Amino acid sequence: MPVTKTAKRALRGSKRKEIVNKIILSKLEIAIKLAKKTKNSKNISSASALADRASKTATIHKNKAGRIKSQLSKLLK
Repeated sequence: MPVTKTAKRALRGSKRKEIVNKIILSKLEIAIKLAKKTKNSKNISSASALADRASKTATIHKNKAGRIKSQLSKLLK
């Protein structure tokens, strides 16, 4: 357990950020599965937008977002 005041504050912040990141990742995973299953342009564009949003907040790496978008764009062909 953290001892100092700043360490306690950092722990609180990291717990909040962990919850938010888990929500973002779960939404992204669900959107990707749906896009791969239906191969609908609307679902693919929403999944790629979620990937961009996740990379913007550094939840996932920008290269991973690029790979996800590339895989999704191949489904349209």
